[in-house]
Amino acid sequence: MDLQQMRYVLAVAETANFTRAAERCHVVQSALSHQVARLEKELGARLFERTSRRVWLTPAGEAFLPAARQALEAAERARAEVAATTGAIRGRLTIGSIPTVAAVDLPAVLQDYHVRYPQVRISLRTGSSERFIDQVRAGELDAAFLGVPPGFRSQGVHDRELAQGRHVAVVAPSHRLAMDREVELRLLADELFVDFAEGSAARAQSDQAFTAAGLHRDVAFEVSGIELMVRMVRNGLGIALLPAAFDAERHGLRVVPITDGPVRVERLVWSRSTPSPAAAAFLGLLDSDATASTA
Repeated sequence: MDLQQMRYVLAVAETANFTRAAERCHVVQSALSHQVARLEKELGARLFERTSRRVWLTPAGEAFLPAARQALEAAERARAEVAATTGAIRGRLTIGSIPTVAAVDLPAVLQDYHVRYPQVRISLRTGSSERFIDQVRAGELDAAFLGVPPGFRSQGVHDRELAQGRHVAVVAPSHRLAMDREVELRLLADELFVDFAEGSAARAQSDQAFTAAGLHRDVAFEVSGIELMVRMVRNGLGIALLPAAFDAERHGLRVVPITDGPVRVERLVWSRSTPSPAAAAFLGLLDSDATASTA
């Protein structure tokens, strides 16, 4: 068994196709198929079931895949650690970020990082704060930018606060509040809302603000992404509460400050394990940027 065979198995599993897997690995299909067959013979079990139309993992393949991924990640980490002793930072950096992060200019930070460490492959994922915490804890992400309510604490990871600010009401240009300079939370209670899923950190700060004020609101539409939320608000189906840094004008919407609006805290989380050289360099860059901005 060798690492290249593991890479082939992983490619077939992810593409569900031997031809596409071979293209990804830059080898001819016959060579890839031969190596997978050799590995199956060594293991004494088939890793894939095949028909003329599809390929899928067997139970043995399902069992093999996580360990193979860990072996490949360990090998990549070992190469990166050795390179770091000579001053070279390489490997992989995987970052998670909520879509509305405002505490840092993430594209600018990643551009700076890429210029400094061009041998690092950077991956960025967007999603929910809760999922990111689990992924950082599991080692699937090196770090993540969250948006959470005040008092929120992440378990099993390192974290620090980056910034906090109030939410604003985001409305369609034709909405009755579109030209108001500011509004109180109680005046929004009769509106229909477009928001994220109940129980999510992205929604919790808004729910908590209404509850603390003794108010009830009607969340008529639950969405999983900011783009769908924006389209629904633009079509007059409801209003949304989003961070003040949200660029409403770019989406053809209006922003109305809320005097007693919800507060969102942005936090950075990273693994409690020793960071890879690529991750350590990223965290160091964020620290240097934070120091420069407060100097």
